[in-house]
Amino acid sequence: MSSYYGHNTAPSAPPEPHPQPASHPGSHPGSQPGVGYPYQQPPVQSQQPPYGYNNYGHNQNQNQTQNPNSSIGFGGGQYGYPPAPSFPPGTHPEVIRSFQMVDLDRSGFIDAKELQQALISAYQKFSIRTIRLLMFQFRNPLDPFRTGPKEFADLWSCLGQWRAIFERFDRDRSGKIDAAELRDALYSLGYAVPPSVLQLLISKYDDQSGRRVELSFDSFVECGMIVKGLTEKFKEKDTRYTGSATLSYETFMTMVIPFLAAE
Repeated sequence: MSSYYGHNTAPSAPPEPHPQPASHPGSHPGSQPGVGYPYQQPPVQSQQPPYGYNNYGHNQNQNQTQNPNSSIGFGGGQYGYPPAPSFPPGTHPEVIRSFQMVDLDRSGFIDAKELQQALISAYQKFSIRTIRLLMFQFRNPLDPFRTGPKEFADLWSCLGQWRAIFERFDRDRSGKIDAAELRDALYSLGYAVPPSVLQLLISKYDDQSGRRVELSFDSFVECGMIVKGLTEKFKEKDTRYTGSATLSYETFMTMVIPFLAAE
């Protein structure tokens, strides 16, 4: 899987995980970047193949090389899809079927509600807030308000990667992760999120019941994409990896508002 430092084909896929720390990040001097260094410089690019549909329990030898647009009917096949847009070669048939089942007008594009429905079969029903954030991160250049086949395939694979990270740090297998597990998950990806920022993220999901705040997979994906997306935007200005940068008001607003607009 490619590093997250500017080389991902899927813009919201999590970066290559680092080895999990033995204890709380920061407990061993020199074992992690300080608060002034909330991310790390680009590592050597990994040759590990990206996570995909097969990484969560499906047969890896399952007909991955067929042309999905001719064998399933997409792109002028039995369902009457137009020749373009089309899925990338090697797209798993289940991904294509999930898209086609909700693309009722056979336009080759799906909106937010249809995307929400399409993801249920393999994942869960995501909140419309997370769906909008996914659509922003996987923007379709032809129609920013709808998702095409290529974006859908990338998005599906990205969620498989986030699922693998979530399951790794859901140590009690409760289907939720708490603040400490979220901290460790983000740290394993190279994000030494300051405690104040972590608390701000967690407080977003506090229902004021007095119970410990825990995040579902839906909320974890949202948090992860916000941290990753904003960090990458900031790093464009922090070219020396000091953890500091000077931003104009306009630059700051253009960085932040797209993530707020998904609310």
